[in-house]
Amino acid sequence: MASAQPLLAEEKASGVANPPKKRVSKYLVEPTQCDLNGLTTAKAEELLKKHGYNELAEKERNKLWEFLKHFWGPMPIMIWLAVGVEAIQGDTADMLVLLTLQVINGTVGWYEESKAGDAIAALKNSLAPKCSVKRDGRWETMAARQLVPSDIVKLALGCNVPADCMVLDGKPISVDQSAMTGESLPVTMRKGDTAKMGSNVVAGEIEACVVATGSETFFGKTAAMINSVEEEGHFQKIIWSITLFLLGVSFLLVAFIMAVMLIDGSTFLETLSICVVLLVASIPIAMQVVCTSTMALGSHELAKKNAIVSRLAAIEEIAGMDMLCSDKTGTLTLNKMTLQERKPFSNSTEKSLLLYAMLGTQWTETAKDAIDTMLFAARQEVEEDLKKYVGVDYVPFDPSVKRTEGTVHPANAPSQKFKVTKGAPNVICDLAHNAAEIREKVEELVDSYASRGIRCLGIAYTDSSGQWSFAGMLTFVDPPRPDTKEVIHKAMELGVGVKMITGDHVAIAKETCRMLGLGTTVLSNKDIEAAGNRLGDLAEGCDGFAGVFPEHKFDIVNALRGNGWLCGMTGDGVNDAPALKRADIGIAVEGATDAARAAADIVLVSPGLSVIIDAIDLARQIFQRMKNYITYRIACTLQLLVFFFLTVLFVKPRDIMQDDAVPQYFALPVMAMVLITILNDGTIISIAYDHVVPGSTPEKWNLPLVIAVAICLGAVACASSILMLYLCLFSHEGDSIFNRWFGAHDLTYLEIRCIIYLKVSISDFLTVFSARTQGPFFERRPGKLLFGAAVFATAVSTLLAHYWPFEEMSGITWRWCGITWGYCVAWWLVQDLCKVLLVRALHTTKVTQDDKAKKQAVKKMRQSLKVELGKEGIGASDLRRGEGLTKAQVVARIETLESELKALKIAVAKLN
Repeated sequence: MASAQPLLAEEKASGVANPPKKRVSKYLVEPTQCDLNGLTTAKAEELLKKHGYNELAEKERNKLWEFLKHFWGPMPIMIWLAVGVEAIQGDTADMLVLLTLQVINGTVGWYEESKAGDAIAALKNSLAPKCSVKRDGRWETMAARQLVPSDIVKLALGCNVPADCMVLDGKPISVDQSAMTGESLPVTMRKGDTAKMGSNVVAGEIEACVVATGSETFFGKTAAMINSVEEEGHFQKIIWSITLFLLGVSFLLVAFIMAVMLIDGSTFLETLSICVVLLVASIPIAMQVVCTSTMALGSHELAKKNAIVSRLAAIEEIAGMDMLCSDKTGTLTLNKMTLQERKPFSNSTEKSLLLYAMLGTQWTETAKDAIDTMLFAARQEVEEDLKKYVGVDYVPFDPSVKRTEGTVHPANAPSQKFKVTKGAPNVICDLAHNAAEIREKVEELVDSYASRGIRCLGIAYTDSSGQWSFAGMLTFVDPPRPDTKEVIHKAMELGVGVKMITGDHVAIAKETCRMLGLGTTVLSNKDIEAAGNRLGDLAEGCDGFAGVFPEHKFDIVNALRGNGWLCGMTGDGVNDAPALKRADIGIAVEGATDAARAAADIVLVSPGLSVIIDAIDLARQIFQRMKNYITYRIACTLQLLVFFFLTVLFVKPRDIMQDDAVPQYFALPVMAMVLITILNDGTIISIAYDHVVPGSTPEKWNLPLVIAVAICLGAVACASSILMLYLCLFSHEGDSIFNRWFGAHDLTYLEIRCIIYLKVSISDFLTVFSARTQGPFFERRPGKLLFGAAVFATAVSTLLAHYWPFEEMSGITWRWCGITWGYCVAWWLVQDLCKVLLVRALHTTKVTQDDKAKKQAVKKMRQSLKVELGKEGIGASDLRRGEGLTKAQVVARIETLESELKALKIAVAKLN
């Protein structure tokens, strides 16, 4: 016989009741000063002025220091070194242009970093926690930062404790203080205990008085001793790997150049000046700034799509997500329950069943969830009866036990208290004193309705002796969202597998999966628990999970990640927080609890799965922009370095031109290289606004492919620059190509330098348009801002080449500007063709092969899982012959027929 057990016993949460504690802390207000009706608005404003906002004092940022630090570091120091060398040599013009480069780099870096920081701050503000507080005698929701000492707040399941709060009268609550104390088990709190700011309520609901806010809380006083260290993200590792690669190549080649120049008799200062500037021009100074700016801009775009990221690096992970575990209720379905039939048991009637259901809610307040909203819509029928009862206590829905519990008594008989509970039918049935007698009937009804996608809500109440009686069941439906099936299909087209996770009955899960086009291979909670080390393989092959408890979600995510999937997980409750934290991409859906939002990487502010698909689509665009920039940056570095390395080693202008006034090696002036750097780094940030097409499969950093494409682009540009240099150096010969084709002869060395300066500048920006596509450059139009930046940079370079105002180079004619442009465009077409051919040759890379192998493994697992679970389809001919059937198939078929016969019997009985 089942006895009346409270839903949350005082010893239930942690296993040990809290002993009375002697408080030694001093609070801003004593609990005895709290008015249970709450503060008035005027009093609250007065206390707010006195105590300040309920937030931790952030370390004040010194804006001047934030700006100045961008002028100190490895790269700025190199530029300062170059400035010093030019100053010693007395070259004022070069010194000033290097200073200009320093100022531009520092200012742009500071501006973009500030903009990215402001973007994250704005996003975090939009996720600012709210709380339920009583003001002027009424409950209202407000920002937690508005709380003041003496406020009365409600601490409910799933909420973050907004300040240090003294628990008042009521049933104990269970609080997770692991973030504060490191204790893994929740702590039971009763009247007089203090719930600390930053902890989470994991069971129960109670009122509390705010006794300390902001820096006066326990968390606020210890914040100075807490170091928040964010783990280095995958993207940061990628950037660092690329930077190290380019640094290694740069220092190696520049060391060779420096040695050759010194051996050939160049002065140390002259050699140092050229080599330092060459390093400055080749090393990707702006890479971090461009990528951060691109992601910051992307976070704004995601926010417009109702997806708020809590950290920028999450954007890269969304782009690479290839598996999504989605909650059914509210994400795949509308979360708008519609009441269907009533099935009273024993002495109950349809009306009394609805009444008991309403008594199992907080009927004097607004609806707290979708089930209550459904019941409130039908309450008119029992409105007069509800007035005859008074609610004494209420424990809201707890996912770990799958039911609510209310304590009530008749208005005219306070001593005649009884309990009412509503929840999962099997859970409610097990409470009943006659559970063994009614269990089969309950299960038959649940199975019958579940096979049609209809859910059931069990209702029970206690009698005068405290025994539970099963009152009956209410049936209801939660229809799928109109766009869910289409969105799931879109996700699969994007290479993202979707697994449905629900706490509902297996039959309901199968029917919902079938309606959504997911398939009907569903694992139950028993399957999950029995899977052991095979869970990852089974999870890959199934379509969904049913009867799931919060702890199962963590196991599912962990298993999928262990099998190499980049896994996303949606959730909304406090018990979902561990799974959200464990997932590569934790997604808190609309209406999620504070705990779930805090654990998530993305917070959705509109319902449905379509928001996630929009986020994937946009994140892949952002990823493409970053990948395009990195490809371009590597190509430019290699072009510049290898060109000067080869020219210093193998091109001897003095010998070719037979002029002692010409240097023995070729090098561009410091001024020219700095101008190339300023124009390129100053305008390439526009790539963050480029028009890109998101990938059709999850994005992954295939660095070998990125570097191979960059080397191809850089090699063609470098080869064309060397050829251009040779053609110019030999232009004095009568049969030279330039002389025969263009009638050009006797180009001076200073003019040749200017031509090569223009050629390198134009090639650099034309390379952008090759790097941004894997197919031909014309397959996708560039963004207006990027195109405008390219036009501006190349136009300035052309004007400088014609009107060159400094020494060491001579301006060239418009005719030569045109010849150089034509030459660059022709080689750019060759460069783009080489890229296309290389990408096609590398199309079957290891990453692609791994993806194919993964899909084949999943397909094979789905086949074996269907057989194992008895879900393999059986052909009509097989049934007629009785051949070719496995034992599992036969058993499954018999079970299906038995269920259908039971449903038919119930239908016939109803008709009779």
